Amino acid sequence: MSTSSVSKGCFVFKPSAKKKKTLDLESYFIHGCEGAGSREMRFKLCQELWDKVKADTEVLQDELNRRILDSLLEFTRKCSLTRQHNDWASQMRASEIPTAALVLGVNVPDHEMTFQSLSDLLRQSVTPHVASVQAKECAALKHLMKKVLERLMDTVVAVGDEDEEETEQTSAQLHRSVHCSLSALSDWYMSKTKKSNTPGKKRSSSVREEQQHQQQPPIVIIFKDLEAFNPKVLQDFIFICSRYIKQLPLMFIFGIATSPSTIRHMLPHSVSSLLCIELFQSLSCTQHLATVIDKLILTHQFPFKLNGKVLQVLISIFLYHDFSVRNFIKGLQLALLEHFHSQPLSVLCCKKKEALLNVMQLCHEDLEKIRQLPSFKRYVEKQETQEQTNLMTDDSYLKDVCQRLIKGLRKYHKNYYPILRCLHTLTSSLPRYPLGKQIRELHLTCLEKNVWENEDYQSAIKLLKMVAKDELISLLQRCTEILRPVKSKKMKNALLQLEELLANFKHLDTAAEVLPSLEDGFTSPVKNLEKKTDLFQLQKTLLEMNESRRSKKLSPFETLRNEALEFIDSLVKSHLSPPETQTLYEVRYYSSSATVRRHLNATPRTSIQAALSNPCYYLQNDCLKTEDGTVSNAAPDICIAYKLHLECGRLINLYDWLEAYSTVVSAAEGIDPDSDSFGKVDEVKHARFIRAVSELEFLGFIKSTKQKTDHVARLTWGGC
Repeated sequence: MSTSSVSKGCFVFKPSAKKKKTLDLESYFIHGCEGAGSREMRFKLCQELWDKVKADTEVLQDELNRRILDSLLEFTRKCSLTRQHNDWASQMRASEIPTAALVLGVNVPDHEMTFQSLSDLLRQSVTPHVASVQAKECAALKHLMKKVLERLMDTVVAVGDEDEEETEQTSAQLHRSVHCSLSALSDWYMSKTKKSNTPGKKRSSSVREEQQHQQQPPIVIIFKDLEAFNPKVLQDFIFICSRYIKQLPLMFIFGIATSPSTIRHMLPHSVSSLLCIELFQSLSCTQHLATVIDKLILTHQFPFKLNGKVLQVLISIFLYHDFSVRNFIKGLQLALLEHFHSQPLSVLCCKKKEALLNVMQLCHEDLEKIRQLPSFKRYVEKQETQEQTNLMTDDSYLKDVCQRLIKGLRKYHKNYYPILRCLHTLTSSLPRYPLGKQIRELHLTCLEKNVWENEDYQSAIKLLKMVAKDELISLLQRCTEILRPVKSKKMKNALLQLEELLANFKHLDTAAEVLPSLEDGFTSPVKNLEKKTDLFQLQKTLLEMNESRRSKKLSPFETLRNEALEFIDSLVKSHLSPPETQTLYEVRYYSSSATVRRHLNATPRTSIQAALSNPCYYLQNDCLKTEDGTVSNAAPDICIAYKLHLECGRLINLYDWLEAYSTVVSAAEGIDPDSDSFGKVDEVKHARFIRAVSELEFLGFIKSTKQKTDHVARLTWGGC
């Protein structure tokens, strides 16, 4: 649509009647998904599993935050009641503002969930007057004051001349606006809490206290990221609030990511003395992650699994980047989505009954994909010739076998996790933690290879043989507590044997089973050493001592201890084999660690360089395809400028760079190389070049330099 007119005018174009269709989540999932026959079912299973993960994580978050949130609620109630009872002067000075310093840790992405839960609980049980502010929206004192008043009073706040245009947009808004000051907040609070005292029956003291608390609820202001606030803005705001503490029951909650000493560094003594600070420490993010892994990953009830490499990527991002449990769960969601989107056989990644029914609904193409699985090929190779023929040719027979294999895979997980927890219980308290202090470390070791072939495992067994009797009995009792709730025949048998071993330990009468002294059986070789002897006699005596040590009988406790450890070792070898040894493990395990790393651990610099070097791939334009290491002269200006700057040294002459650019662009425009206009710089080319250079400077590839006025410094590696 275009118009041509001599005079200036305003032209209106009505939008076309056709509207773009917006695709829902299911349509995005199905589009490009492999395996047309089961796309809808796989999306349904993926959605159900993610809903379960979301619900479980929310419950875990509430349970983990319950202690710290309950403490904060009790603190606000206590401060409010202290003020109601007129005990304020006895508890603290009249100008002190009760302040809760909440140390949350460096996992900043998780703080929003905590503050949201805290705000909801405060509004439900303590006070409706809660305001949360962030540093990015409070650059100046007037902005901080405005945000606090607007969120408490739910009205438009007029700051000054800068906000007059926004405030005067409509007459209704102008009528509702109030002046940005705490005096306005004080008047508003008095009008909200003022109620006539109706004379009548005498009420009990507890009822009067409750009514008084409800009539004058506190005003809670939450500073989500204290470290990011401007110290001067914060100091001025606290000083102003202290002047109104008699009229307004103000309370502060400071969200601290680093250390409580931040308050001392940001606020001088003259300001911090106006606060009555109480410290609250939240649960460690590593403990939170351990709980999430324990409840979501180390359980047979959740069918979707991660292989060792994918789990290691998610844990590494957590430990070395953000300490965010929320981002860890997002990574789990990404792996779940990728598994169901890319694996047609993920239709079997569900509960037992659904999986058995879905096996019978598999088409011939899906059964052929099962036959191509590496784990199934290994299973077929171990069978007899006739069995191999039936598995590779008979679809109905293969379905029956797959049902049996699905049951076996479920039994494997049902036995794997209890034994994993038992082994972790036995080895997590050993010196130097040979198999890791956290259960996730042991789990990663078991996912990679046979754990009993690891040298650290052998070291752990040797250390367990030196554990005292009482400690060993305590560890075995904890193992029985782990195995007791498991409903599995093998685990029940293991539980019975462990209980029998514990009974034998308890019945040991160590006092009666003391080994007879060596003097009773034969003359001690050590006594012979005290006599004068020659070299031959000394050698004979030492040999006798060595033989006596070898022939020494083990005590009943040592025998029973070795028997118990051998039993634990047999359980480990029976149930802690890697999942790759199980047939059809591919339907449940997601193994593309490169995809997860590419999506979660992004490298923007590398992506930008790849886009500038290969514009044909990103623009989907086949005309821009060239040989490796070259860029088409028809590519965007920034791509041409980027390619030319790679051929320069540390300092780039802008005029030479412009001439080279003009030559490339002239070739793209089809100008005859022998003509005078070829490579000539005109105003259009000059403007395009300046824009490309500015974009490269914005992306961080070059910068201006004072060494030479007509040069720029290159910030990338390589070149001449």
